[in-house]
Amino acid sequence: MKRIAIFASGSGSNAENIINYFEKVEKVEVCLIISNKSDAFVFQRAKRLGIPFLHITRKQFYKSDDVISILKSLSVDLIVLAGFLWLVPSSLVESFPKRIVNVHPALLPKYGGKGMYGNHVHTAVKENRETETGITIHYVNDAYDEGAIIFQTKVGLSSDDQVEDIVTKIHKLEFEYFPNVIHGVLKKL
Repeated sequence: MKRIAIFASGSGSNAENIINYFEKVEKVEVCLIISNKSDAFVFQRAKRLGIPFLHITRKQFYKSDDVISILKSLSVDLIVLAGFLWLVPSSLVESFPKRIVNVHPALLPKYGGKGMYGNHVHTAVKENRETETGITIHYVNDAYDEGAIIFQTKVGLSSDDQVEDIVTKIHKLEFEYFPNVIHGVLKKL
């Protein structure tokens, strides 16, 4: 059995999509959802879907090995960042080498790095009049959005597209490709 822990900071739509995908896959389960926000809507989704969840503090994440201990006690094989906004500490990256993946809502290396998340990315894409954008799924290292790229896919943009239109296009790509790429990474473990 391969076990996934999902880290999310917000509403958890990608987390729910991943959980639903793996419910249909034998020998894979999402065993935990972790968030740095105690009121993140992802916890409501977890509750409804019957997935255990945990709120972590900055101190637990950066100043202790609590999170690593919990993940190891659950025999987690892969950590999936689905809208998780904190930089992953080196100790976690070292404990799970090439076993932490993230989806970024742009074509890295463009529009990556600290502060480039959610609508900040889409606004920058719009302001720079990009004709395409996309998603990047990558391994996580100890720098924002600099881990090795696993997968990218693009979508065209028109000058009429507003930030909300870009958000819709990116979510569609994330929902379509992220679970499949995660599945592919799990097969290599």
